[in-house]
Amino acid sequence: MRKFLTLLVFLSILVQMAWAGEPRIIFNLNGIWEFDQTTNAFPPNKFTRKIPVPGLVHLAEPKIEDYDKFFKRPDKVEFKEQHNLYNIDCTPRYSWYRKRIFIPKELEGSEGVITIKKSQYVTQVYINGIDMGTSMACYTPVEFTSTSAIKYGAENEILIKVGDRVWLPSEAAGGTDKEKEHYLPGIWDDVLLSFTGKFRVNRLLVLPSVDKKKITIKTQVRNFLPAQIFYGDAMSDSVTISVSICEKNSGKEIAKASGQYLSKRDNLSELEMTIPLPSFTIWSPEKPFLYTAKVSISNRKGTSDEVVKQFGMRDFTRKGKFFYLNGSEYILRGTNVTLQRFFEDPDCANLVWDKNWVKKFLIDYPKQLNWNMMRICVGIVPDFWYDLADEYGLLFQNEWLYWQNHGWDEQIRKEYTDWVWSDGNHPSIAIWDAINENWDDYIGNSLIPELKKLDPTRVWDAGYMTGDKMAMDEMDEPHPYQGPMPWSTITEFEKNPYPLGNLDFKPELIKNIEKAGSAQLVNEYGWIWLWRNGIPSKLTVDVFKYYLGPNSTPEQNRELQAYWLQLETEWLRSNTNIAGVLAFCYLANNYGYTGDWFIDNIKDLKPGPTMHWFQHCFAPAALFINLTDERYTKHIAPHQPGTSLLFNLAGVNNFGQLIKGNAKIYLLDSNGKSVFEKQSEVTLSSLTRTNIPMSIELPTKSGGYLLVSEFISEGTSQPVISRRYIKVGKLDSYTFFEMKPTELK
Repeated sequence: MRKFLTLLVFLSILVQMAWAGEPRIIFNLNGIWEFDQTTNAFPPNKFTRKIPVPGLVHLAEPKIEDYDKFFKRPDKVEFKEQHNLYNIDCTPRYSWYRKRIFIPKELEGSEGVITIKKSQYVTQVYINGIDMGTSMACYTPVEFTSTSAIKYGAENEILIKVGDRVWLPSEAAGGTDKEKEHYLPGIWDDVLLSFTGKFRVNRLLVLPSVDKKKITIKTQVRNFLPAQIFYGDAMSDSVTISVSICEKNSGKEIAKASGQYLSKRDNLSELEMTIPLPSFTIWSPEKPFLYTAKVSISNRKGTSDEVVKQFGMRDFTRKGKFFYLNGSEYILRGTNVTLQRFFEDPDCANLVWDKNWVKKFLIDYPKQLNWNMMRICVGIVPDFWYDLADEYGLLFQNEWLYWQNHGWDEQIRKEYTDWVWSDGNHPSIAIWDAINENWDDYIGNSLIPELKKLDPTRVWDAGYMTGDKMAMDEMDEPHPYQGPMPWSTITEFEKNPYPLGNLDFKPELIKNIEKAGSAQLVNEYGWIWLWRNGIPSKLTVDVFKYYLGPNSTPEQNRELQAYWLQLETEWLRSNTNIAGVLAFCYLANNYGYTGDWFIDNIKDLKPGPTMHWFQHCFAPAALFINLTDERYTKHIAPHQPGTSLLFNLAGVNNFGQLIKGNAKIYLLDSNGKSVFEKQSEVTLSSLTRTNIPMSIELPTKSGGYLLVSEFISEGTSQPVISRRYIKVGKLDSYTFFEMKPTELK
């Protein structure tokens, strides 16, 4: 009874808002729903479970029947290169969600729309037993007009059926991922029931232009008035669109505008308005300043609807081989998140929707790691993730789940277009990524040019489609994985081994990067994945066996991984033809084909050694030692004791001005004792590589040594560290000092 009274008080507040002239009334339906599953398309006779929304079916309590099949914790790893989508070890089921909600009588006469921001895989909605519609969209909002089914002044039953992945129609723009084994269905973003007048702002795009000092407002208006029935009946209506632009935090209005337009009855009309902004603060990851655009629609009877969207004034463009943010060259540094794979992780639970966990994961650690960009890889994320990135400053390459099979052209066009309309206000989204490691002529040469007209403020990526496959090739995504690969033998690898740590190494793919005319974003590298318990992933069993032998410990594996990724990151970042470097992968399925860099249970977000060392190799201004590793790289002859070692330090500076600082190099023996030191003042040129010749005198005592460089730029106190293991003299075995980096907070 107490809960019912609380609900009535809440609803009375909503009704008062409506009486006060609030044009859009929203019921947030997130929370606990009744839930159950069936093997046929008929609803269950009774609901025996509860489930949170948003979430996926694994969060149901009591647990669903196939829970243990979805989430396996293997005792050991076995090599596996890929998974066949059609090898199904569970029973496909329909998932049913039910919720009852009271709708006040005072809302009668308004127009109701139910919105499910993201639901996979086929979603059908019933209200009070009436079918509202079905959608195959998995990553864009599912919306249905609901007015005809709603009972005003009474309780209403909302029933949602979500199908299994096996029932996704062939035409759906929902791709597959050969490194996923289970596709969990469910409602995985917000659910809303909203009421407006006869004219509704269905979609809204706020497109900034820093260069031209303006914003463009694009609006889809839904007119609920009936279409023409008799000759002479109205076919459209005159509406007024009013816009107010304000600073988000202060509320200060900086611009406003309005205009009259025609809205077609019982249809969607796309309207456009341009507003000059002579003075504003730009948005960047370093200073994420936000504005809001309040857009209302009215006619002679008054205001019918009003929505508010946050946005940032930022330009993200491509010129030649590089990206530009707000008119200045901007080098991207960061990582990848494979959220759809993480859904399969037994420890995933509800973390994806825990805002405190997501904030630490998405914002707090990346800021310490000098990251300014993440690629949301093979599948997008809940809407509030983008809101956080907008607020705290992080760029996204936002990638649709298209790796292997896709859908039919017209459905792809429908879903991709809605994707741009739905997510296009986020300043954090800088790149629309249509395809991963694949190509599609329709997408590359027909759809992307069309969508570029809808949203000209971002860059498009089309997977492995380069300038020879598409006319508008703004960027490429080369993936220079190194080391022993599953599709080649160790003998083949040793004919041309990877000289880990050699910053001038140029395999064919790097040569292609240097010859390319478009921006080259290396958004995958690092074929050296571990599970969080420190054992190799399904794809990297042979890698660790080759470098460490068959019985390596988790500590040895983690040390190799951290060292490898530090050196490989230095290799890529020191190449002046690369526009950005994004390591793979920051979040994955712990028992999957790849892995991430956390340790133990992911809920604790405990970073491993790799992440600690990333602070150094991703520093925007750094010095990197240009020497091939001699600890793990085989067939490297040791240096003669007492000789001189000549090498370069490669200076990298991602800032737009010269950086001066102090460079220190030193050599540590196996006990961590310094046996050589040298210091010098250095100046790093802007946005290029500065080679600084160095020499050291090697010790006369044979052994394993660690060569370290430290760079402290003016105005800072923390050194940026680079390291290389070297061997002096011939020994049967070498012992090395293992330096520990400063840990993340």
